[in-house]
Amino acid sequence: MGNTKKQIFNFYILKRLFVFVKPYMRFLLLAFVFTLGLAVLSPLRPSIIGDMVDEYIVKDQNADALWFWTMIVVGMLLLEAIFQFMTTFFANLLAQSVIKDIRVKLYKHMMSFKMKFFDQTPIGSVVTRIVSDLEAISEIFSQGLINMFKDIIILITIIVWMFSTNAMLTLFVLLPIPLLLIATRIFAKAMKKAYQKESVEVNRLNTFVQERLTGMSILQLFNREEVEKERFAAINKRHRQAHIDTIWANSIFFPVVEFLTSLSIAFLIVFSAWSLANNFSIAADSTGTIVKFTLWVNMLYRPIRQLADKFNILQRGVVRAERVFKTLDTDEVIQDTGTVTELDFQQDIHFNKVWFAYQDEDWVLKDINLHIQPNQTVAFVGATGAGKSSIVNLLSRFYEYQKGSINIGETDIRDIDLGYLRENISIVLQDVFLFSDTILNNITLRDEKISKEQVIEAAKAVGAHDFIMKLPNDYNYEIGERGGVLSTGQQQLLAFIRAYVYNPHILILDEATSSVDNESEEMIQAATEKLTVGRTSIVIAHRLSTIQSADKIIVLDQGRVMEAGSHQELLGKNGFYKKLYEKQFLGDEE
Repeated sequence: MGNTKKQIFNFYILKRLFVFVKPYMRFLLLAFVFTLGLAVLSPLRPSIIGDMVDEYIVKDQNADALWFWTMIVVGMLLLEAIFQFMTTFFANLLAQSVIKDIRVKLYKHMMSFKMKFFDQTPIGSVVTRIVSDLEAISEIFSQGLINMFKDIIILITIIVWMFSTNAMLTLFVLLPIPLLLIATRIFAKAMKKAYQKESVEVNRLNTFVQERLTGMSILQLFNREEVEKERFAAINKRHRQAHIDTIWANSIFFPVVEFLTSLSIAFLIVFSAWSLANNFSIAADSTGTIVKFTLWVNMLYRPIRQLADKFNILQRGVVRAERVFKTLDTDEVIQDTGTVTELDFQQDIHFNKVWFAYQDEDWVLKDINLHIQPNQTVAFVGATGAGKSSIVNLLSRFYEYQKGSINIGETDIRDIDLGYLRENISIVLQDVFLFSDTILNNITLRDEKISKEQVIEAAKAVGAHDFIMKLPNDYNYEIGERGGVLSTGQQQLLAFIRAYVYNPHILILDEATSSVDNESEEMIQAATEKLTVGRTSIVIAHRLSTIQSADKIIVLDQGRVMEAGSHQELLGKNGFYKKLYEKQFLGDEE
């Protein structure tokens, strides 16, 4: 792969794409068969027409025979149309089948990525890979390869027919071809560079638009509309220029092809006229021959023009495929080597000398030692950036720690099957994510094993049933993107119902009440008490008032455990917890 960047065309990428073609070889073969028929029929027509001119117009003006052969030519044109339809149909069927498999493989691969990848990669860039990049790849098969094969066969067939008809005339006609080959090579280099630039600008534009649409409320709140319009205009200008670069190369190349076509026809007519006038029999020996060659020259250069156009499609698709395969080759997948699929989660959870960093050795957690007993409610408190959320992310294996171990009982969590581990852990986040779907589907996540009756029972248990029933269509109410039509408290309650119906052994509440009003907080507190019964619960708290009844409170500061104990025990130590408590409650009083 080391030299692929220096090549005009990356055949290694094309070879990788053909791995996805293997299950659909029948479509490829059928497309090639009809293409081959098309490539043979097309050059045959000029030969028949030339013979018709000589036999039934110049020598013997036989109207009946001329009409008969005209019908033969019309029949051939109809057959060519059928072959063209079948070629296009099977080529597109192949393309969509291949892209379907690549898209599924890419999506599954990205679904298994560590959170680190999504932290560092803009969502717009990810969407570009899955949608527009793959559409460009589909054109390799629907318009690129099959048509290039057809054009090459037509070129070879025409040249063979021409040489077999008149070798001297053929040589004169082909005189401009070396110039065309040079122009094609220059064109190919220019197009690869232009498409690489275009690919970057498409990705940049998609990322910008996606992020600004998602954060539109922030832009409007801070009156950033004009600034963002100017930034968008600048990005759009670069995107436009990237497209213009590709058009510029086309606008130069195709006139060159047209000029060379005209040059070939000029050579043909002048040389043929001279040879006929001087009885130079080694050149054009009849009017029909001139007609044949005139039609063949047009047919010869048309595939060359189309080859360049199809090479554009091929080059663009391969450039996009390079980006897709780069993502597929990205080793950001969580290593799911665990084999344990049956485990008693009613056991102690141990963090043993755990060290964790998001980047290199910039440690977020340092030498963490924790002991959480089954069915115990443990709360983590500390300043922003102390490492509270990092601990629960490690337990759920959203991120991988670099040193130490985390065990449930005697079993290392890395030895537990990842899917099985997450089935037994539910997380209610501060920022609840809801899909543009019904309330019911947002709670069940379309898990058919969870019935509507279970959802209603869970909603009643956490105190959310009444507000849901007041909505139009109750549990079938469409809540819009990210649940924007619901209040923050209502969104949190839906997250609690979701956790309840999945009945986890380990429950994690990540600052679930930090952004809600007092009334919603009371409802969420009641839901929390209901949800934490009979399971190990880990609570990340911003408001200390919400965790005073916890069995154990762990105080973190700068990635280290500073204190641990009950609310009263920690107040008696006059340490970090008491300072946090006094600071928060004094602030509330003020």
